[in-house]
Amino acid sequence: MSAPPDVPTQVTHALDLSRRQGFVSSTRHETGRLLATLAATRSGTLAECGTGCGVGSAWLRSGIPDDARIVTAELDHDLAEAVREIFEDDPRVEVLQADWKSLRNYAPFSLLFLDVREAKQSGPDLIAELVDEGGIVVMDDFTPCEGWPPIFEGRVDTIRQQWLTDDRFTSVDVMVAMDAAVLIAAKR
Repeated sequence: MSAPPDVPTQVTHALDLSRRQGFVSSTRHETGRLLATLAATRSGTLAECGTGCGVGSAWLRSGIPDDARIVTAELDHDLAEAVREIFEDDPRVEVLQADWKSLRNYAPFSLLFLDVREAKQSGPDLIAELVDEGGIVVMDDFTPCEGWPPIFEGRVDTIRQQWLTDDRFTSVDVMVAMDAAVLIAAKR
């Protein structure tokens, strides 16, 4: 088995920021590579809810084609400013210091990465309005689950169940590591 490809430069900068800020939870490499791959299939505007230290945005940026751009929203002013510095020379990435709901002004999206709990919990009804026909919604930080209904910590995982059964989306739960799963939903 060969070594994995190098981590893109902007991802490295975002991971450095994450360490300096004391973030222990940033987008994992496995999820990041999936984001970059999905981003490579998109055009138009992609978005991220919950920029954090910019790791997810950097992975998305590493994959987008020439006719795509990214808008990402982070509520914390200091984090948004620090991430803007990472992308300061990149006109295809716009970092907003704003609540994730402000992304409505930039919709519809060809890909929407929900990387903040509130956005995930808002459910398919609100999110469906933000995504193009054929657009993709990506949610990470799930624990792999083998059965139905999906169970997390002894209870039905209602977020995952909503997305996997919503008729507006074709959805799949993908295990990206032994301890991590990502939900991908394509709008019909």
